[in-house]
Amino acid sequence: MANNQALQLLGGLTPSQFLAEYWQKKPLLIKNAISNFEGLLSPEELAGLACEDDVQSRIVEYKKGKWHASHGPFEDDDFARLPQKPSAQHNWTLLVQSVNHYLPEGAALLQQFDFIPHARLDDLMVSYAPDGGGVGPHFDSYDVFLLQGQGKRLWRISEQTDLSLIEGAPLRILQNFDTAQEWLLEAGDMLYLPPHLAHWGIAVSAGKTDCMTYSIGFRAPKNQELATEFLGFMQDKLNQDQITLAGIYQDADLTLQDHAAEISSTMVNKVSLDLQKIKWSDEMVAEFLGTYLSDPKADVVFDANKKISVKSFSEKIAKLGLGLDLKSQMLFFSKEQVVKFFMNGETALFTGDSAELLKLLADKRNLTPEELANNVRVDATLLQQLYDWYLAGYLSIS
Repeated sequence: MANNQALQLLGGLTPSQFLAEYWQKKPLLIKNAISNFEGLLSPEELAGLACEDDVQSRIVEYKKGKWHASHGPFEDDDFARLPQKPSAQHNWTLLVQSVNHYLPEGAALLQQFDFIPHARLDDLMVSYAPDGGGVGPHFDSYDVFLLQGQGKRLWRISEQTDLSLIEGAPLRILQNFDTAQEWLLEAGDMLYLPPHLAHWGIAVSAGKTDCMTYSIGFRAPKNQELATEFLGFMQDKLNQDQITLAGIYQDADLTLQDHAAEISSTMVNKVSLDLQKIKWSDEMVAEFLGTYLSDPKADVVFDANKKISVKSFSEKIAKLGLGLDLKSQMLFFSKEQVVKFFMNGETALFTGDSAELLKLLADKRNLTPEELANNVRVDATLLQQLYDWYLAGYLSIS
């Protein structure tokens, strides 16, 4: 059972209260959501990440009335050319995606939001901006928690229905913005925003500490995207003969047509009836969601761990514990006594004590030696699976 105690992170609400009253419904301002929080990394460290080849990053500038965006990896010269004293005519912001993939503290921060299913979690994005910087008025198609690190940010909120965008802008920036509410967030304050609510964040430093904001974003695939991916999943099942459509097309009742090139309504009806025989179960949908939602993004690469023996691996995790790699996504689906686990798009079936241990790993992302000792009986199949995942780089020895 998930913890449903009142949380400072939610302004004294329980997770159930938050979900019932705010999630995907209305914004929530939470003062002092995390006490003494001023961030997880410095502006220099964030800029260093943006210079790495495998890190997704952007610099967004507002210059002479127009918006510009450039994509990393960046070099020192890219930052040197930016104005150190921004103005209304030229300001900028740096955004770095998936910081939780590179910073253990980022992954730990996301764990505080585990009252939202992991299947919905996207990533932790961190932005830096000097005074006046931001990405302009816009709206997102997903839920987001905006946690303020160092400095301050003024957030303006609008409930406008006019969502027309500036033509030619590299981002989805609104042409018009009608402020309904505004809040100034300081270090440790947090703002929750549901999807499609127009908002505008402006860094406020007043010559002091520049602004860094931590955005905890949640994944919301478009229905069309889900349908397209599911049809591809079903095609694989057909190719593997996991869905049976017996027989071949038959037309013993064929009659002479006026036009040889015409596709008759009789043929259409026959094929339509055959296609309607394609069925899927909840278990198949769960398998699709598990593989699809745990499948790494195109830019994610796992580094294989140095090969060691199974015996050495077993001894090490018994002593040190075991955890998911920062880039790993692990989900599961239970059907009666059988639990199907999804690790970075791959699947594995387990039952009993082994399944309970893997559930704990999926939920917590880390297992202590004590948890391993208390939850695992000698199970060669489980040990081999953990070992294989470790060699692939999906797990790390804590």
